[in-house]
Amino acid sequence: MFLKLKINPALIFGAILVFSCTQEEKPSVSLSEKNEVKNDLIPQSEIDQIILKSIQETGDFVWMEQSDLLLFSALMYGDSILTIGYKPSELQQPNSRIGLDDVKSESWQFSASKIVSMISETLEKNESPTYRVKGQEAEIHGSLPYLEVKIADFEVLQNLRKMPEVRYFEPVGYQFNYELLNGDNPYGRITSDSGCSNEPQSNLSASDYSVVSPEAKASWNYPQMGITQAWAQSTGAGITVGVIDTGLSPNQSLFGSSFNSGESSGRTLLKFGTFKTGFLIWKNYDGPNDQCGHGTAMAGVVGSPRNTVGNAVGVAYNSNLISVRGTSDVIVNTSDEKNGVAEALVLLGNRTDVKIISMSIGDVFSNSKVADAVRYAYNRGKLIFAAAGTSTSFTNWFGVIFPATMAETVAVTGVKEGIGYQRCDTCHSGSKVEFTVIMERAGTNTKPITVADSGNSPSTVGGSSVAASTASGIAALVWAKNPGWNRTQVLDRLRSTSALFPNRNSQYGYGNLNAGAAVGVN
Repeated sequence: MFLKLKINPALIFGAILVFSCTQEEKPSVSLSEKNEVKNDLIPQSEIDQIILKSIQETGDFVWMEQSDLLLFSALMYGDSILTIGYKPSELQQPNSRIGLDDVKSESWQFSASKIVSMISETLEKNESPTYRVKGQEAEIHGSLPYLEVKIADFEVLQNLRKMPEVRYFEPVGYQFNYELLNGDNPYGRITSDSGCSNEPQSNLSASDYSVVSPEAKASWNYPQMGITQAWAQSTGAGITVGVIDTGLSPNQSLFGSSFNSGESSGRTLLKFGTFKTGFLIWKNYDGPNDQCGHGTAMAGVVGSPRNTVGNAVGVAYNSNLISVRGTSDVIVNTSDEKNGVAEALVLLGNRTDVKIISMSIGDVFSNSKVADAVRYAYNRGKLIFAAAGTSTSFTNWFGVIFPATMAETVAVTGVKEGIGYQRCDTCHSGSKVEFTVIMERAGTNTKPITVADSGNSPSTVGGSSVAASTASGIAALVWAKNPGWNRTQVLDRLRSTSALFPNRNSQYGYGNLNAGAAVGVN
């Protein structure tokens, strides 16, 4: 949701007055100076190499740590839309207030209006073109403290850098060349439809699952994670899990008319879509339906019903489920996907019934808009699980991906069965990892089963994606057993019953979760 730019005139006048009084008088930038800046743009290939080097050396890339010229260059190579995070100038720790403070309040909106006024003054002084975003001079988000403007004036960035009201600014539409992550690997492949496959497996072995009443299939890794044992104490009833992914397949009846079937009953299923397609003012929400398959697979792991048709059963098969289609695939790298995921987090953050958010999606470096939305949901009490990263999308050298790198999320990765810890063939590990999930068989590399896009034959799914969704389901079991607990108590219980606790491994955190121990099964 965005606010129309109808700010109190007194605020606008005050903002203009304050900005004007704090700026030295400067002559207008000449046309030759404008052209000089545009002629000095850093080549896109060089920007990509800077991003790549930062990722390799630090595990992240932060736009605000770059020069104004690099930011301006990236802005010009994209859609020229700049995302600007704002705050009251005197507020020292604004991130901790996101989701708690009303950004429509006078102190927050004064800062937003001051930024907009500065931009307007600068553009007018330099005789630069004024663009509009969805018909507005600036688009101010209604829940998150950021605004977006479309600009092509270098001085605006220089002025933003000096303003105490500005938390960050970054080019939302810049497209990094993901092929660079493949390095010298001729078989490396990163595509915009990464992770999009969820077909039924016709060659499942009897050892890939066990049959549980009434006629459902429990994945082979459930007993190793203590999940089947935990069902004696908890099935997730009364707990709502939000899954932000690519949506739910309309052709899978287990996420339709059969959601309450077999031994799953009395629960709710909601479907939303926050991802938009189209161009400029013609962009529209494209609905809750999965056009990729990944979201259906993840929802299946979290809460597919304990059914009568021989399909896969989810970890928390009596939990409530909210599916939000926030992205078109697992890599959140386009401006539409960043917007969609941010909106999904706000939607779930605003719902008092949602306890857990599962995110088996991400990107190789951070995005401040999405980070604001993560903080929004976190500051409203949500327990957020995020996939540590999967090498079908990114190369093995890469560590934990965003948003699993954030302190507000719980990073989960997958490991192979057996003694010791060995990450799955496509899983990422690193110091940010909190928990692991057994999800790959030694020798055969068999993955856990889940629900396919259609039909009653299960599919299989791997990577840290399935690890994060499994962890979300286990957390639902624990919370359902202890409905009076808060997020911290649930997380502490998961930690204290994990395999490596009280020690923490530098790559695998507290190790394998144990659902049975976490709900009190001996």
